[in-house]
Amino acid sequence: MAVLDSLKPEKVFGYFEEITQIPHGSYNLEGIREYLIAFAKKNDIEYTADTSGNIIFKKPAYPGYEDQPGVILQGHMDMVAVCEEGSGIDMKTAPLDIFTDGDLIGAHHTSLGGDDGIAVAMALAILSSDDIPHPALEVIITANEETGMEGASGLDMGNISGRRLINLDSEDEGIFTVGCAGGARVSCLIDPDLTVLPDGASLELSISGLTGGHSGQMIHLGRANAVKVMGEILSEISYISGKIVLTDIKGGNADNAIPSWCTATVRVPEGEKEAFTEAASKEADKQKNKYRNTDPGFKFTITPSDKDDAPVTVSLRKASEFLKALPNGVIAMSSDIEDLVQTSLNLGITDVRDGKLCAEFSVRSSIGSERDALIDDLKEITEDFGGTNKVTGVYPGWKYDVNSPLRDKMVRVFTEMYGYAPKVEAIHAGLECGFFMDKAPDIDAVSIGPGMQDIHSPLERLSISSTRRTYDFLLKVLADKT
Repeated sequence: MAVLDSLKPEKVFGYFEEITQIPHGSYNLEGIREYLIAFAKKNDIEYTADTSGNIIFKKPAYPGYEDQPGVILQGHMDMVAVCEEGSGIDMKTAPLDIFTDGDLIGAHHTSLGGDDGIAVAMALAILSSDDIPHPALEVIITANEETGMEGASGLDMGNISGRRLINLDSEDEGIFTVGCAGGARVSCLIDPDLTVLPDGASLELSISGLTGGHSGQMIHLGRANAVKVMGEILSEISYISGKIVLTDIKGGNADNAIPSWCTATVRVPEGEKEAFTEAASKEADKQKNKYRNTDPGFKFTITPSDKDDAPVTVSLRKASEFLKALPNGVIAMSSDIEDLVQTSLNLGITDVRDGKLCAEFSVRSSIGSERDALIDDLKEITEDFGGTNKVTGVYPGWKYDVNSPLRDKMVRVFTEMYGYAPKVEAIHAGLECGFFMDKAPDIDAVSIGPGMQDIHSPLERLSISSTRRTYDFLLKVLADKT
């Protein structure tokens, strides 16, 4: 029996559960694309599968709505696929093990993909229904949003006629997003500086259990970044001896998720293991105390490593100074909008790539020049360590529009339904609306979504009641002719 089959609206939760059973992390989208195409064929809905991996559905207006402005509904098909350290789950092949807990839906040991599977589910529910009044609809389900919005970047807007866009990729009910930050992904790579490993013991340091979370919407909360914390620990250890070598490091799953875990393997010379362990544990205790409120699950362990290979050989001093020198977190707050982060960056992934130590960032800013300046800062720091940078996935921001008939209509409908006005705001996170606005500046856009918690992490939860209300609201907006 399906886990969500008793929930209403039945179609929305039915489609959502089907989506959770198809692995659909970024760049692993063949299954979900095939599912969407099969849906279109089954329901006799016009569709296009473009060369950027997007699926576009088109449905004529409901009788009597032919003269209403066409509406675009938009979400993305990929999710940030992260699992708990040590879970053994292969998210490229395994379906999600979903559950309900009161008003919440979650997945055991993994992220849920409510971002943005619930948007796809709501759109499919509308497309497959014949009794929902609506103007002409274009539903755009984009590919690889979470890794740089490649689908939206490659979308040909020349085939899209609608100019009122409802993006369904927000996570707070009652909040209408009408502007967002632009950003980019930056990879910083440094070369090894050693060729000979000292005789001694290989030890693995592990940080786990941190809270993590979305690197845009949660970057201001001061949560621990496992990679930066590991850098602090390695730095303290590096002063014990100049002969300690970093041979491997891994941390984080996505550049746009605050990393909740990191492991580092080091070779410690004979006779220095005790001092090494004591110094590492002491610094870890300091870090654990520093983040006791934001990251109560902080765990640190040191265990012997039986790894014989050395993917990289970097002196611990060089590696730790590099990680410490890299900026992370909030850089500037907006002077125009209260409590809005203006510029930030997140060191989301560290690993070894082709024998080089790599640190990968998500850089965000609502001001393009500040985004570019931060990218330049990363380049200069990396060059100071003899390294190189690669910038990918650059995406535009979305500027607030004073005149927005769609926003005004949605605010009115929401207020009539619930007796209070929604909050209208800009966010410090990337939304595909920026690409749509960049390609077609006359588009009028608003982003909404049901309530979710801790997206991009194994703690991700989706509110059942909020999903129901958000869907009801969306149907009212589509049916409203004023």
